[in-house]
Amino acid sequence: MDAEKETSDFWQEHSLTFLEMAFRTDHRERLEKPDGYGKKVGDCGDTVEFFMNLDGAVISTLAYDINGCLNTNACCNAVVALVAGKAVDDAWEVTPEQVAGFLESLPQDHFHCAELVVGTLYLALANARENRRFPWKKMYR
Repeated sequence: MDAEKETSDFWQEHSLTFLEMAFRTDHRERLEKPDGYGKKVGDCGDTVEFFMNLDGAVISTLAYDINGCLNTNACCNAVVALVAGKAVDDAWEVTPEQVAGFLESLPQDHFHCAELVVGTLYLALANARENRRFPWKKMYR
């Protein structure tokens, strides 16, 4: 009986947006030769990788791979929703607070997931900038 209560509480405690982002997998892929790449391991042990392709100064594709929890997956999908199709300069403005706000019901004790995911986004953005300045570096990834 306790397991049923815990299961039903989970579904009731989260927003529809959070649930959609937590279980969505269509952006979870590894892109071949991305224009930008970032990988980060959080203190919790979750690992996030972002793969970014650009069309000029616009993020045309943002994909991710994780070894982590449902909250981290939700945060990854929230970042994709917030930055895909936007200018690279605008993507630098995304914060963990915006990710948590987008999800509406990210548990406070999992805010570190939003911080991990946004930090990984910044690494991918920095790598994309570096690859634009020195295109030959992309070949050696």
